[in-house]
Amino acid sequence: MSKGKGVSVKTHTTQQLNDYANQNNPNNKAYRAREANNCEMKKK
Repeated sequence: MSKGKGVSVKTHTTQQLNDYANQNNPNNKAYRAREANNCEMKKK
């Protein structure tokens, strides 16, 4: 059973899986950019 977290290999391409993984890895610049964007949006 799936926990409902993440993305499925059956419904997403390899590039989409990589993008998702990068956005959820604290050691990646995509993660830091997403976090910075979230902070800016919360301020408004």
